[in-house]
Amino acid sequence: MVKLDVADLVDSLGLLRLVTPGRGGQVHDVVLAEPGEPAGQPGEIVLGVGVTDPADAVALLERADTAGADGVVLKAPIAAEVAAAARPLRPALIELQPDTSWTHVVWLVRGAIDRAYAPQGVHDDLFALADTAAEIADAPVTLEDARSRVLAYSGRQDTTDPARVSTIVGRRVPPQVIAHLRACGVFRKLTRSSEPILVPAGPDQMLPRLVIPVRAGGEWLGSIWVVARKPIPQDRVRRLTDLASVIALHLLRLRAEAGVARRVSADQLRAALRDGVRPGAAEPPWRVAVLGGGEDLPRRLDLWEAITHRFGWHRPLLADLDGALFALLTDRPGGEAGSLPWLRTVLAEVRAHDRTLYAAAGGPAHAATDLPRSRTEAAELDALVASGRLSPGLVLLEDAWDAVIVERARKATRIEAGLLGGPLPVLQAHDEAHGTAFLPTLDAWLDHYGDPKATAEALSVHPNTLRYRLRRMTEVTPVDLTSAQRRLAIRLQLSALNERP
Repeated sequence: MVKLDVADLVDSLGLLRLVTPGRGGQVHDVVLAEPGEPAGQPGEIVLGVGVTDPADAVALLERADTAGADGVVLKAPIAAEVAAAARPLRPALIELQPDTSWTHVVWLVRGAIDRAYAPQGVHDDLFALADTAAEIADAPVTLEDARSRVLAYSGRQDTTDPARVSTIVGRRVPPQVIAHLRACGVFRKLTRSSEPILVPAGPDQMLPRLVIPVRAGGEWLGSIWVVARKPIPQDRVRRLTDLASVIALHLLRLRAEAGVARRVSADQLRAALRDGVRPGAAEPPWRVAVLGGGEDLPRRLDLWEAITHRFGWHRPLLADLDGALFALLTDRPGGEAGSLPWLRTVLAEVRAHDRTLYAAAGGPAHAATDLPRSRTEAAELDALVASGRLSPGLVLLEDAWDAVIVERARKATRIEAGLLGGPLPVLQAHDEAHGTAFLPTLDAWLDHYGDPKATAEALSVHPNTLRYRLRRMTEVTPVDLTSAQRRLAIRLQLSALNERP
């Protein structure tokens, strides 16, 4: 796998200079610094657009350090002025020449990253086709899939707008622009027609767009987006429509390659989770988690793939196994994409919109041989969430170990084979024959450590009624609760009876 570190990136672009080396991490993305937002994450370069004051520059470096970002780009001379403050921090400090356009830096850095990590073949072809479309239209172009994810873009971006910058840097269309496009009926037209679409100017200083649907066999695969600062002549629109047919073949090939890569990755992950062989990607320690939400497993996989990509995990380790969707996470601090802290942040955001989404994570796996055990624990927690015995959210083994132990013991009682012995068979028969409530009374009595007041309140009865029931129980059959072992055995029997359908 190709690796691109900060020094490699700076060396490949003549406009940048490495001021302080930082701690040397692998680079896979570039982001814009947003006021009040976390400044990047591990593997990201943060662009300090508009930062001209040394105090603001130091504050940005510190925010990037807290977030775990691997580099910060500042213009000269500010970069040199804050070099001393940057030296002990994680992010490398990178200087940009003062007369250089930030827009050009975005394209250069994004292009270097994309070409470093994209496999040879179809991805390079898509970038070449984006350049061809830009030449035909005499305007900047992006190629997007049916989920509004940017697949490629033209090299020329001299007449672009802030919405286009956000689209390419964020790898997807900004939410406010999506809302504008929906209001204009763009997506509805894309799904139903092959006709070009003119989109009026919109939010975020968005210039007008010409959108060419990309279809194959009636299926909408993606689209060509042209920044139409001026009207595109009809003969050029026809040439772009012809080019869309060529792009469709590449998108079909891309989808096929992605499908093969996903199957290979899933097969490798299944082998790791089943047999304890070492996974080929992340380093230990790991966590195995079940990702829940919805009954349909294929749709759940599609949903979680979209979520993981949206939050920066571009090569998610996901696989369906035994009717559940599993993810292999790293168990290290820092919040990098694909880690347990990252999943906590993701769930906090997505559950604000969909309360059915949750994750159940088994214990840490410090070696590959621990992965089957962590998978089993995650599956046990998932079953407890599905049955309503644990609340959904991010459920960790260390927070619910007692529920797992009780569930294991409850299953081990094999209640379907009978109660074996003790007072419960007689009490159960008496309840069924006479309508008494001996089993619920004994259940509450054990739950409240023999506290008469608390037991009576749990049963919503008077304490005298409780005492009468307890006395009648001992008249029906001997009930010896003096032994701790017998109390535990009776409690497990009751738990198994309560869960029986």
